[in-house]
Amino acid sequence: RDFMSPISLSILAALLPPPVSAALGGGAVRPGPSCKSSTTQPSRGNLRCPPTLRRRALLTTPLVLASAVAPQPASASLVRDGMAAFAANRVGESIALYDKMIEANPASKPYLWQRGLSLYYADRFADGADQFAADVAVNPNDTEEQIWHLLCLARQQGGSLEAARKSALKVGTDRRPVMRAVQQLFLSGGEAEERELAAIARDGDVGSRFYAALYLSLYHESLGDQAAAEARMREAVDTDYARGGGRSDPMVELARVAMQRRGWQ
Repeated sequence: RDFMSPISLSILAALLPPPVSAALGGGAVRPGPSCKSSTTQPSRGNLRCPPTLRRRALLTTPLVLASAVAPQPASASLVRDGMAAFAANRVGESIALYDKMIEANPASKPYLWQRGLSLYYADRFADGADQFAADVAVNPNDTEEQIWHLLCLARQQGGSLEAARKSALKVGTDRRPVMRAVQQLFLSGGEAEERELAAIARDGDVGSRFYAALYLSLYHESLGDQAAAEARMREAVDTDYARGGGRSDPMVELARVAMQRRGWQ
């Protein structure tokens, strides 16, 4: 995820092993099997990669950044265990693990985007909105945090996506075409924007098809259209990305958890 300042990135690049420091800017990122070079439709620099290339590379970044100030040897384990618990649909357990990390090191909270996702699926929408707002406060260029903040606001008692838009967090422009389309849909709700994202779900590259279907599902869920939300989430988990190279992507795991918690499988 692109949620670090240039200074933080340089610190992390020096601390982390080569494959991860490369993703942080400490070296060149080479395309893998699902990552093709492109000069016409870049996703990360000049790579057409699944939107979570850096998300997967930085799963334990909250630990590293917080530890630069106050080392917490157990924090990496807590993040990994929390993510594993969430992936296994033990959402309450995952929240408890993240809260334990925050209790030990309060400075880690703004970097625990994983906790926000867990709070959403625990129906703790006010707490989720607070988590994502804290995330954006330290990383004002993260489109996904903005969208999840809107989702949490829309799902609160008496809330709606239309009302939530009035409190939308301000973030920069995402470099990924699929996430720009997602952002435009959530901020406008227009039919043209929905058609554009649906076209990406149908005709986009392998990673973008998954992300377009996932966020279309979440969009319909925020509107209360459960039938459309279920259809799009089924589409997301059935993509080649979710069944193949993206199986370990945290957002693919989230899609599977959503299927279980909504009773769709």
